[in-house]
Amino acid sequence: MRKGLTLMLTLMLVLGNFGIVQAAPAPVKPQAQAAELETEAASAILMDAESGQILYEKEPHKELPPASVTKLMTMLVAADAVNSGRVKLTDKVTASENACKLGGSQIYLEPGETFSLEEMLISIAVGSANDACVAVAEHISGTHEAFVNEMNKKAQELGCKNTHFANAYGLPAEGHYTSAYDLALIGREALKYPLIKKLTSTKEYDLRDGKFKLWNTNKLLWWYQGADGFKTGWTNEAKYCLASTVERDGLRLIAVVMGVPQVRGHFAESMKIYNYGFAKYAHKEFAPAAQKQGVVTVGKGTEAEVVAVTEKSLGVTVEKGKDKNIWAETKLDPQVEAPVQQGQKLGEIRLYRENELLSQANLVAEKAVAKAGMYQQMTRTLKGVFGF
Repeated sequence: MRKGLTLMLTLMLVLGNFGIVQAAPAPVKPQAQAAELETEAASAILMDAESGQILYEKEPHKELPPASVTKLMTMLVAADAVNSGRVKLTDKVTASENACKLGGSQIYLEPGETFSLEEMLISIAVGSANDACVAVAEHISGTHEAFVNEMNKKAQELGCKNTHFANAYGLPAEGHYTSAYDLALIGREALKYPLIKKLTSTKEYDLRDGKFKLWNTNKLLWWYQGADGFKTGWTNEAKYCLASTVERDGLRLIAVVMGVPQVRGHFAESMKIYNYGFAKYAHKEFAPAAQKQGVVTVGKGTEAEVVAVTEKSLGVTVEKGKDKNIWAETKLDPQVEAPVQQGQKLGEIRLYRENELLSQANLVAEKAVAKAGMYQQMTRTLKGVFGF
């Protein structure tokens, strides 16, 4: 019996040497995202700014105090008011006693002191001035409380489900919270406003004729290539927080970290997350802005057709090495009636990965086409019928 077993084992070894018998390979465990990137932040997110795609997340919907990152929404509501014509950047904003009594980071406003709305917003964006927040809020909405209501309304419009603001400056208060995901949504909306990018990318500013120097609290503007916006925050309750944005090689990312315990840790953790994002993902452009995508027949126009161009560049953020099976579909109206306005929508171009819609852009008229007069229309009709 023992001899038979020995012979069998020997035969298996011999056959194995000839490749006939092979051991099954050990199973390969897929690496989880957490193994690729770990952060000290209590909550964090990395978002593609163009599509809103989440590239990394850790407890993204956790409700946490945002400290002065609150001021990103303050600036967004203010930018909305400027765009709508409710206020102007040149408006004179006078500090009230209510604004001047706030503690924390400030520009030490005196009751009755006046600055332009633009200077007040710079003080908020660069110097994180709590007193300027209240002065701006009262100027735009009449009262600080009414302005905070506008902040909450805007949050709801953007789809923020874990956000409620109790003030415009971010000092600890009951019922004042948001989440990393919601702050990324707010940041994505803020990117639509050149004013906010200009304010939050300003590194330094001389206030009161140079007697009061403001330095931007967002050190990524100095330390990280491509960083150009958004806001820091810190309180004992919230710890260190940062909502920021970086653009490199056409890829714009938004990162939010909240509840980082270490001093300057919000910068270190944000850079770590950005390094992960830019190493793993890239932006691939398929059609630049204003590129010709076809022509559309114009009925009763001074010209028979109009060129359709992309309204904006069309691209997609993809994981490096996984940009295959992406294709574009162009849909154009077969005909449009004159008059045609420059920039008028004529169709769409869409990007797909297999059957999944990734991104899309409008196709618009390259130039205006006026409506033809009766004589020109008759002449064109006769030419089409009789060939002259």
